[in-house]
Amino acid sequence: MPEGSVSFERKVLPLEQLPLCVFYPKADFWIKSVVSLCTLEVHSSGFIEDQSSGALEVDFANKYLGGGALHRGCVQEEIRFMINPELIAGMLFLPCMEDNEAIEIVGAERFSNYTGYASSFRFSGDHVDKRDVDSFRRRRTRIVAIDALCNAGMEQYKIEYLLRETNKAFCGFLDQSKCDHKRLFRDGGLKGSQCIQAGKDDDVMVKDFPMDEDPSTSVEVALNGEESVKQVIRYSNKKGSWCEDPEAKIGIATGNWGCGAFGGDPELKSIIQWLAASQALRPSVSYYTFGLKSLQNLNQVLVVISALLSRWILLHGWTVGDLWNMLVDYSSQRFNKETNLGFFAWLLPSLFAHEAP
Repeated sequence: MPEGSVSFERKVLPLEQLPLCVFYPKADFWIKSVVSLCTLEVHSSGFIEDQSSGALEVDFANKYLGGGALHRGCVQEEIRFMINPELIAGMLFLPCMEDNEAIEIVGAERFSNYTGYASSFRFSGDHVDKRDVDSFRRRRTRIVAIDALCNAGMEQYKIEYLLRETNKAFCGFLDQSKCDHKRLFRDGGLKGSQCIQAGKDDDVMVKDFPMDEDPSTSVEVALNGEESVKQVIRYSNKKGSWCEDPEAKIGIATGNWGCGAFGGDPELKSIIQWLAASQALRPSVSYYTFGLKSLQNLNQVLVVISALLSRWILLHGWTVGDLWNMLVDYSSQRFNKETNLGFFAWLLPSLFAHEAP
């Protein structure tokens, strides 16, 4: 029997603003954000699960974790659950995700290689997982499940849906265990050395800790409405938290989240995830376009635009708030049928005219 463990965490942003707490942001929070945008790298080949930088890997999830993994589903989430079958265990005890929730899983081992997607998906042989383990004896594979809007159509350009998607990604990308949020929430109200205790349907508490003490996080999981399992995980800045090492510079590995069968706009979703990762103080986003034939033009545009945007941002010093405001302006025009352009072409027409190959 292999030794080791897999951890599952439900991540929650309280819907109401509580004293000194990381809460579900309103639009004003994003408008006023002065956090710098992180590095964005676009890959037209390769897959999220093959990245080797230790990044947090995004599961394009159904609100019910695993989606159709035990039925006939065979797209991104279901494929991930097939090649990392320990993920399936979470389907037993993790109920439907709300708009302010995400699920993070650490330690799932990969056992299979594959080819294809959907109807062309095929097992192609055993996979030997060579990723090392952490102090909890878990494989250093971090997966975060976030569920996007399904078939929102033109509604996805409304401000309330932009906010929902950005906050969903932010909830998944944020490391709640970090205690120094001075930079992260300079406009959000959390100060000093404070940590959050939260659980599904439980009260959310914030506790102050002196900088020289080790805080502890208490997680309670209700079973059958009667019994509970309580795990108290202690961590320090040296040892790392239950989910992540607070000192580790862990980026995000993602792709066309909420697109494909869910009908999302790939350009919109890429910017939303970039905003969320930047606000969560992630150092980088590695964006995989998966080389889908239906997105060949987008693949080329994304690769070009990532370089153009990087130059533009370095030149103008854009922040999360700057890009959010541009995204809102574009989405308003798109919803009101004042433009048919994609976001990238709308944002930088002069750069497209003079610099794109």
